Amino acid sequence: MTIRLACRFALLAALAAAFAASGAAAAETAKKSKASAQPVMSTPAVPMGAETGSDAGFEDFESEFGKPASGEAKKVFDPLSGYNRAMYHFNDKFYLWVAKPLAIGYGILLPEPGRVAIARGFTNLAFPVRFVGAGMQGKVKGMGTELGRFLINSTLGLGGLFDPAEAWFGLRLVDEDLGQAFGKWGMGTGFPVVLPILGQTNLRDGVGLVGNSFLTPLNPVYGLVDWKTNLGVTAGGHFNYISLHVGEYEKIKKDALDPYTFIRDAHLQNRAKRVKE
Repeated sequence: MTIRLACRFALLAALAAAFAASGAAAAETAKKSKASAQPVMSTPAVPMGAETGSDAGFEDFESEFGKPASGEAKKVFDPLSGYNRAMYHFNDKFYLWVAKPLAIGYGILLPEPGRVAIARGFTNLAFPVRFVGAGMQGKVKGMGTELGRFLINSTLGLGGLFDPAEAWFGLRLVDEDLGQAFGKWGMGTGFPVVLPILGQTNLRDGVGLVGNSFLTPLNPVYGLVDWKTNLGVTAGGHFNYISLHVGEYEKIKKDALDPYTFIRDAHLQNRAKRVKE
């Protein structure tokens, strides 16, 4: 009996140490984690496909796209501009009137470290998307990195709530998806499309988004969860992401003469940059 109790205390002590170490790493890298956490969906503030990776923070977004040089602007083929603008304004109001107030309240109830941990968990679940996206481009090193990250974070990281793969082993997230793979294969972007709630994307990345959804283990077709659970989890991941980025959208809008075209063009430039990387 004494031996059994001692084992239990040892296990609790080990878990406590793991939480303490991971918590310290989380505190030091909270800003980086917020940027690299991969949401399930996009928001009006950050166009779809422009919200993941190490360069996805607002500061980098603003510095790269906020002040385009004169003469560099190219006319974008936007045959759905009427619909896109209407949907942009719908998403805009939904974000400002519904999502943002709820996200602020949610942020008060759950401190930032907890929300960052949840975002990491969703990032970990999206491992197959990044793994296959890297493989489709022949990036063997990226595949190995993602596999290592998934195995380490799913175990030592308590299901991906922490990121010891980067903090302890230097394995940084590999930002790949099917849309980028299609671009690498030479497929053009098509034309811009604004999706309800999901935000800015384009025809190529929209097709990639469908493929990404089938690579997610919580897709109902695999029988692990039903459609209602999938929808709830997906919405939860999106909402958690918004709570970590409250105010960024307003900063983007403030200095943009036409927020729709600014976000549209920034999305296209950002995705083009990622395809080349």
